[in-house]
Amino acid sequence: MIRVLVVDDEPQILRALRINLTAHGYEVATADTGTEALRKGAEVKPDLILLDLGLPDMDGREVVEGVRVWSKTPIFILSGRAASAEKIAALDAGADDYVTKPFDIGELLARVRAATRRVGPGNESPITVIGSATVDIAAKRVDREGEEIHLTRTEWQILQILLRNPGKLVSQHELLHRVWGPKYDTETHYLRQYMAQLRRKLEANPPRPVHFLTEPGMGYRFRP
Repeated sequence: MIRVLVVDDEPQILRALRINLTAHGYEVATADTGTEALRKGAEVKPDLILLDLGLPDMDGREVVEGVRVWSKTPIFILSGRAASAEKIAALDAGADDYVTKPFDIGELLARVRAATRRVGPGNESPITVIGSATVDIAAKRVDREGEEIHLTRTEWQILQILLRNPGKLVSQHELLHRVWGPKYDTETHYLRQYMAQLRRKLEANPPRPVHFLTEPGMGYRFRP
C-alpha cells in the first residue's frame, strides 16, 4: 500500500485529506508540526508528502530541506500562499509541486496518483556519519563521541544544504541566498563565521578540516 504523510496544523484539513486518501486506498500518516513531520518521515518512509508551509514551529521549507538531505520522496506543497516568490522558494528548496489552497480534491488526487506511479523502492536513511559525529536530520540531533552537540537553527540550515550536495561545490551566493535571503548575497563574512562554528563542533581538527572544505572565493564543499 502506498504511504502518504500529510503535514498541516489545521485539524479539518488533516481530517479531510486523511478520509479522502484512505478512501482511495492510501495508507495515511499525519503530523501537525515540522518537528513531527521530520520524525514521521524517517519512521514511516512515506511514498509522498503533502506539506503545508505555515507550521507552528518552523516554515515548511525547512521541512523540505531536511527531508531532501536523505530522501527523494516527492513533496507537494499545499499552501494558502499564492505569491510567485513563495512558490519559487519552495520549489528551489526541493519541493516537487505546489498546490494553492483552497484546492480541488479530485485534481489533488490525480496529482498524487501521477507522482506515486513514479515512486520506486529505496533504503534511504536520515543518518549521516561525519568522522566521529553522527547527524540525525529527522531528529535534529548531533552526537559526537557520546555527547550531544547543539547546533543553532542557522547552523542546521547550512549543514543540511551541504549534506544534500556531497562532494559538490555549493557557492557562497547559493548559501547566502538560501539561508539569509537575496538581500545578503554579498555578506560572505556570515558564512565564514558559521562555517568556523560548524567545524569546531563537527571536525576532529577544526584548523585542518577534512569534511567541510573552503574553495577560496567560490564556496564550500562537504566531503563525506
